[in-house]
Amino acid sequence: MPDRDSREDLSPRAWPGADPAAGRTDEPDVSSAERRRRRARFLRDLAEARELRDRVQPRRAKTARLRHAMRMRTFRW
Repeated sequence: MPDRDSREDLSPRAWPGADPAAGRTDEPDVSSAERRRRRARFLRDLAEARELRDRVQPRRAKTARLRHAMRMRTFRW
């Protein structure tokens, strides 16, 4: 296929937005306490969303619980 030979193949580093340091803000004014506070709030919101999903979709929640229990039974420490 001649059109495949002329295709410009970009490496993942050349993709726009692929720079891992672009979204990171290493500002000294953001304290670790503030970061931990935001993380705790995010985890609380995530747990609340999971509880809501479990209430709204009880069959899926039961299946997920059974699947998790099976994984725990068959996991080898």
